Amino acid sequence: MTASSPPPFRPVALAGGLTLREARPADREQIGALLAERGEPVDALDHRLVVTDPDAGWPSCAVVVDGDRVVSTATLLDEELRIGGVRLPAGQVELVATDRGYEGRGLVRALMRWAHDRSAARGHVVQIMIGIPYFYRLFGYEYAIDIPPAMTVHTPPPGGEASALRAARPADVPAMTALQEAAQQRFDVALPHSAACWRWLLAHEASSTWVVERAGAVVATGRTTPPGDEVVLAEGAALDEAAARELLRGVTALAPGGRVRAVHRAGTVTAAAWREFLTCEPREQAEQYYVRIPDAAALLDRLRPLLWQRLTAAGAERPGRDIVISTFGAHHRIPVRADGLGEVVTGGAMQGPGAVGGAGVAPDHLPALLFGPRGIEGLSRIRPDVYTGEKELFQVLFPPLTADVLSYYLPY
Repeated sequence: MTASSPPPFRPVALAGGLTLREARPADREQIGALLAERGEPVDALDHRLVVTDPDAGWPSCAVVVDGDRVVSTATLLDEELRIGGVRLPAGQVELVATDRGYEGRGLVRALMRWAHDRSAARGHVVQIMIGIPYFYRLFGYEYAIDIPPAMTVHTPPPGGEASALRAARPADVPAMTALQEAAQQRFDVALPHSAACWRWLLAHEASSTWVVERAGAVVATGRTTPPGDEVVLAEGAALDEAAARELLRGVTALAPGGRVRAVHRAGTVTAAAWREFLTCEPREQAEQYYVRIPDAAALLDRLRPLLWQRLTAAGAERPGRDIVISTFGAHHRIPVRADGLGEVVTGGAMQGPGAVGGAGVAPDHLPALLFGPRGIEGLSRIRPDVYTGEKELFQVLFPPLTADVLSYYLPY
């Protein structure tokens, strides 16, 4: 995606003589060592791929230093989140680490503030990420989008001895992108891989990217976790069911003991092709992506074409009225006109939006409302602080949504 260039970042003095500043090439070894020590050894390679890439570069990373010593770091990636036909510039925070001796001093909080300020300067209207449970809720993130389940492969698809599966190469990126775009078309919400991300995925070691080739053409693709007790096959996309089965067969043949779990992307070619080979097991625990909405009015304004489309499709336009959405500490009015929705107008606290036919949505439920699988009707059944005054209108505006996220790190 294309994002605006933020102004140069000025170093910030922190307590205890520490300084938060933009990372520099001279910091690379220290950052890599810190990431490897607090995370995984491969994180150092991933950091190098990002900061040396022309689409990201060193301005995408910040550090906290004690003199010349790097003691904490974080990186912001550019993403694009699609919802319906609306494309939303988005940010994703990754590669976060703090030296053990400097924990508990608010360094991650300072780095997240840097990341969110930079994200806003880049024109992002939303942030999305995978993160350790609860922690990132401290910084305004809320769970919103379900992570799809990975199901056990009980029987590999039949086939010949030789497999058409091979490791992906840079020349395969256009074909892989096309396959993923086709798979994501059936989802209401989608986060694709950026061009830069494809480059990083082919070079990093935290996952492997594969393709199936037929008559010289790429007809299926997927990513796998490193070999261990089992292998997880994710992001499976295929031209047809035969190619999807060949992808699953090839990965199963490579996995230790043939132990594979395959991620289910509902409604896609791979989901249909793999159905008979997978064991559907009940989920033991909820797994979701974090979403942060920094400015509800700005996001609602970007979503006006989609909301208008939903209204007109249901024949529920009724020009002359306002759509009122209250997050209780503030409220947002969207005028309904004959030719579309007017600009969002934000006002003060509104504790009883139902009295004016509006909807009340606690701010921490707004990500789930706008991007999640429950819609306003489902949320109102489990959250007392989500409710509507005009039920039919808001069910049209905020229906349950399906979602498919291609993230840099696999959440399995």
